[in-house]
Amino acid sequence: MARYHIETYGCTSNRGESRQIERRLRDAGHHRVEGAEEADVAILNTCTVVEKTERNMLRRAEELGDETADLIVTGCMALAQGEEFRDADVDADVIHWDEVPEAVTNGECPTTTPDAEPILDGVIGILPIARGCMSDCSYCITKKATGKIDSPPVEENVEKARALVHAGAKELRITGQDTGVYGWDDGERKLHELLDRICDIEGDFRVRVGMANPKGVHGIREELAEVFAENEKLYNFIHAPVQSGSDDVLGDMRRQHQVSEYVEIVETFDEYLDYWTLSTDFIVGFPTEEEEDHAQSMALLRETRPEKINVTRFSKRPGTDAADMKGLGGQVKKDRSKAMTDLKMDVVAEAYDDMVGETHEVLVVEEGTGDSVKCYDEAYRQVIVQNADDHGVEVGDFVDVEITGHSTVYAFGEPV
Repeated sequence: MARYHIETYGCTSNRGESRQIERRLRDAGHHRVEGAEEADVAILNTCTVVEKTERNMLRRAEELGDETADLIVTGCMALAQGEEFRDADVDADVIHWDEVPEAVTNGECPTTTPDAEPILDGVIGILPIARGCMSDCSYCITKKATGKIDSPPVEENVEKARALVHAGAKELRITGQDTGVYGWDDGERKLHELLDRICDIEGDFRVRVGMANPKGVHGIREELAEVFAENEKLYNFIHAPVQSGSDDVLGDMRRQHQVSEYVEIVETFDEYLDYWTLSTDFIVGFPTEEEEDHAQSMALLRETRPEKINVTRFSKRPGTDAADMKGLGGQVKKDRSKAMTDLKMDVVAEAYDDMVGETHEVLVVEEGTGDSVKCYDEAYRQVIVQNADDHGVEVGDFVDVEITGHSTVYAFGEPV
């Protein structure tokens, strides 16, 4: 697991976001250390209220970059003035705070505890459906803690989901190391069956499916896409981390899937759904990644155009096979990460720009900064509604909004 150090500056909202980041990191098996020099990754949650603060944030980012192996910059200044860090040549991933936990995991699966139970966090119900995975990735340390897939019966998970809905959950988040292989230990993948059954539960709520590796999804892609198409309660969203556009690198990663299988998943969901969100992950700078391999990853990103993309620079995890490989230089990883991140921002911005002028139904899931609220539309794209009190909009509401603009990784909506 990774050791992380986190620093938070600014308002109560920033502190709240840092708490959520830490909660997800702890759930994934990572642990906090006090000093950046002891950490595998440092997280700087920034403020940008005045010019002096901006200068302090840049200075602190430079200091943290010298003290730790990897630096992630998030928060207000990262979103509003991310180019300032790049112009100052700060060696960091500058990303939205929602993307921080995935970036810290280095492409690894999330980790749940052996006795993981559903929890209700506001109107968000978190339902771990299984523990473990069927993968043996050469860079992943998580498998040492989780073992192979262990899937409780469908009915057991349905009852847990029903209890969350009765307790007030408006959004159910289906989680696990690899949701796509749920049921594989019993000889049959059952994710599509489970989702169909959960959507039959009485109530007005939405369901988001957590990470599912392409190999597991590929074998049930038709059945899964059909369930999505038939159930309005399901967010039209899948997170299928491809990690590389090169079959050679995927082989060295021991990722089990090939690029063609990932593409076939995308094509299948395109056939069944008119409006949906593809989320994926790329690891850049894997020890055996050549320039041509990186170019293939860039080409795959352009081809499939996922609306949510996590870009992670490879870092070694102790005890993994990849840790014994001769690594690439830090500047190579930095350059490739920057190139892919720049392309990512163009692709994501285009997706949100296409939404402007459209009307979408959104679910309000939590309070945002000031008098704003954070919502998700039917494809699990984040929409911010400002002046929520004036509109009478509260957490847990379903609201029709017109998309009026965007800030690259989320949209702004006006209730109609």
